[in-house]
Amino acid sequence: MTASESWFFAIAGYAVLLAWPISTLLLVWFAVRYVGTHRASVVNKAVAGGDARPQHFWIIVPALNEEAVVANTVNAALRLRGPAGTLARVIVVDDGSDDRTPEVLAAIDHPRLHVMRRELPEARQGKGEALNAAYRYIAERSAEAGSSPERVVLGIIDGDGQGSENILTEVSRLMRNSKVGAVQVQVRIRNRNKLLGAVQDLEFGAIVDACQNMRDALDTVGLGGNGQFSRLSTLLALGTAPWSSCLVEDLELGLRMHLGGVAIRYTSRASVTQQAVVDIRRLTRQRTRWAQGNMQCARYLGRLFSSPRIARTALVEMLHYLLSPWANAMVTVLVVAMAAAGATGLLVGHPVPFLPTWAALAESSVVWIVVTTFPGLLWALVHKHKRGDEGMPRMLIAALAYPAFLILGLTATFRALGRQASGRQAWAKTERLVEEPLAIAA
Repeated sequence: MTASESWFFAIAGYAVLLAWPISTLLLVWFAVRYVGTHRASVVNKAVAGGDARPQHFWIIVPALNEEAVVANTVNAALRLRGPAGTLARVIVVDDGSDDRTPEVLAAIDHPRLHVMRRELPEARQGKGEALNAAYRYIAERSAEAGSSPERVVLGIIDGDGQGSENILTEVSRLMRNSKVGAVQVQVRIRNRNKLLGAVQDLEFGAIVDACQNMRDALDTVGLGGNGQFSRLSTLLALGTAPWSSCLVEDLELGLRMHLGGVAIRYTSRASVTQQAVVDIRRLTRQRTRWAQGNMQCARYLGRLFSSPRIARTALVEMLHYLLSPWANAMVTVLVVAMAAAGATGLLVGHPVPFLPTWAALAESSVVWIVVTTFPGLLWALVHKHKRGDEGMPRMLIAALAYPAFLILGLTATFRALGRQASGRQAWAKTERLVEEPLAIAA
């Protein structure tokens, strides 16, 4: 390796080294500055003066082999109330379950519950198609009832999801502004008594929350698979199949809304909880699917660049989000190459300029360990400050485990690259854990 090449790797490595803590400090500022309810100086005024409050709520629960959790999810959804006692109707899409899910659903007798059973070959074509089937049913029922599509809201709660008591009230408050076509609420983890669960709650409750606050300020809020709420009118503008077959159909739906000029808001005043994946193998599989879905959405880059509706600052953030899996892969290769070049140079007696001795290599390794540990510790403090529902010792342990969690994410990224290159799309669903039953909704 030439001296110029060595210095190139050194400069690139230290740039990467500094980029992460600097970006973390920026996100922490958003986490502390914003309370997850959007820009107070601009959007709140529009919300306060709006008159487009939803009148009808539908909660869609996509279910495929959810016998362990679907009863709790449905009962929790049926208990949700909006402003002035507005009640939500719940539609469960049983997407060809072959476990006891049909029997569990049949045992729930409630006038506001509708179970849609999909059989093969229509069933099991992905979550997006299940959501589209429910959407078309709701659109038909709303048209028959003469309901204005602007006043009908469809919420998505996954098979293991449970919304907070105020979720409909908060969504309704934000949607008083007629320009707001969709709302994403905060996602939290219920089973965070285990280490993997605590790390995932650190991720959702602090890091993702801060990212969404930043996106809210830039008008680039992304929709999640759990806890998304959309006006029926917004979905109707996207045709008969708003959700696609993309592996992260929620991300693609959000991109299509932004390209159509639809405002999406984020709030952490309300939340939906879900189960953590507490098995390493299954968690890697889940994150691989997310990374591959993100890569699939890269096809929207051209349209994002050419869209007059998207500001340049918003475009930069969207590009970062879409390109992050590719960037993570390249950064990993760069770091490994630097370490390998330094160690090889020392072994053969021709050390590279930026790592002239074994002591320098050791010092560099210590610096990297400190830098990779720092963000997690900072996020633990943010989680404690904003959420306040977990002890600091548990969050500190989760923070120390966070670098390993990131390594797992990098592994998932490389697996996703391989799957995308080979054209593999099939996925097994995420398994659920049995929970204590909730009381039947009134």
